[in-house]
Amino acid sequence: MECSLDCESRVTIKVEGLSYRYNSASALDGLTFEVERGELVGLVGPNGSGKTTLLKCLSRVLTPCSGVILLDGRDISKMSLLEVARICASVPSEFSADVNLPVVDAVLLGRHPHVRGVWWEDERDEEVAMRAIERMKISDFARRRLGELSSGEKQRVMLAKALAQEAKVLLVDEPVAYLDIRYQLEIMEILRTLADDGVTVIAAMHQLSLAARYCDKLIVLKKGRIVACGKPEEVICEELIEDVYGVKAFVQKLPSVGLVVIPVATVDGGGVR
Repeated sequence: MECSLDCESRVTIKVEGLSYRYNSASALDGLTFEVERGELVGLVGPNGSGKTTLLKCLSRVLTPCSGVILLDGRDISKMSLLEVARICASVPSEFSADVNLPVVDAVLLGRHPHVRGVWWEDERDEEVAMRAIERMKISDFARRRLGELSSGEKQRVMLAKALAQEAKVLLVDEPVAYLDIRYQLEIMEILRTLADDGVTVIAAMHQLSLAARYCDKLIVLKKGRIVACGKPEEVICEELIEDVYGVKAFVQKLPSVGLVVIPVATVDGGGVR
């Protein structure tokens, strides 16, 4: 399925016929879509639908078997990893760095694509990192070590690291995984604000109600294919959830909140009694 936008001049990412295979298993099958600058786009779909694989292809961690990815009009297969990193920042669901690393040093890792010296950052790198720390409101624990932080605090650190990278595109894998409901809302508010400021954000998510509330557009994946794409109110419905997830659900639109998805039971009869 093709997912397109109206204004070509604002396109940040354009994907045409993207496919990827893990050995003999197809993970992505002919994806075509465009993402406009400053959009917050939610990638939704069940486990194994290709969300994380797509993010890795967009960041050039994985090389597609076929298809083209254009980043600001440039074919990323012809760009160096460093060039891609100056435009795209990946935010994993968990911090993979040494847990003994101080927060400020973890954020400074985001400056790597811009560092001109062999081994160290200059004054501007430190200024950019500190601005990111202030924006993510993590100054109070900037000198603490990652292993001392809660999951929500670590997520803020990862976003600060991405901001320090000065990327125009954020590729975020499960931004609210393992977080309580307060931190879920705080992280989604941050992503929404970043998008409103012109940063393009693509986030793989499982929380349909949050995705519907905060995202400009949803791309729904099932078995590596796009089955729906558009504004949340155009995409999210009970029929789609049953088809994609195999779950019966209620979808309601609440004032000042938007769409709310309430799962009820699996199609084979499992669920609440």
